[in-house]
Amino acid sequence: MGRHDGKVAVVSGAARGLGREICRRLAEEGADLICLDIAAQVETVPYPTATGADLERTLELVEETGASGLALQVDVRRQDQLNDAIATALERFGRIDIVCPNAGILSHGTGWELDEDEWVQMIDIALNGAWRTARAAIPAMIDADRGGSIVFTSSAMGLKPAYGLSHYVAAKHGVVGLARTLAVELGPHSIRVNTVNPGVTDTPLTFNEPTARAFVPDLADPGRDDLAELYAGLNLLPISTLQPIDIANAVVWLTSDEARYVTGVALPVDAGGLWK
Repeated sequence: MGRHDGKVAVVSGAARGLGREICRRLAEEGADLICLDIAAQVETVPYPTATGADLERTLELVEETGASGLALQVDVRRQDQLNDAIATALERFGRIDIVCPNAGILSHGTGWELDEDEWVQMIDIALNGAWRTARAAIPAMIDADRGGSIVFTSSAMGLKPAYGLSHYVAAKHGVVGLARTLAVELGPHSIRVNTVNPGVTDTPLTFNEPTARAFVPDLADPGRDDLAELYAGLNLLPISTLQPIDIANAVVWLTSDEARYVTGVALPVDAGGLWK
């Protein structure tokens, strides 16, 4: 505990899943949090996306640790909204030390069958949105001259391909390239940049009815247990799925002084996923 005392962190995609747990764990370690999420349905996503109530629950979990927090409804497709969020964060807390561009979505289809809107929205949220989030925060981090840490949420599929997810794989590979390049550019400012690359993790993005139908098409009514069995077959370790805390713990480490000389790294947290 206390690895991030006195620090301020910005996390996008914070309303549930990985983003919520990243917020909670950073708060447990002493950071104050700016929790960002669209908290509304994304039109090309086939499952229900996060709500305002989800975002408020994340803020409650942050504040239960004793940390201060701020929850803002922000669409990472809008640079103006992200710029305003960073300005609000600086007005409230006076600094930004950690940035976690984490917002992401999932839909399914082979590369030639995807609707153009599905492709465009995936890239605009998972890749362009990650860039916009970092772009909004980096100038303040440089001006403060205190260093800092940026950890992008990529994916195990940011390192290897997967069937029926070409848009997701392309976006997550792009996030790794973005992070590695920013690590080069920001190194002279003592700002470290890395990605965390989760394997299949138990979140609403990976366990939902459309995903079950896409990944287990031979069953008439596939459910959670069928998905869990499929996911277990991807791992070298004897588990079905990782938990959000497993990814959040990696983010806590990457953003801590324990990793003070780690930059430009894509860190798989994937139970030895067989797609390696």
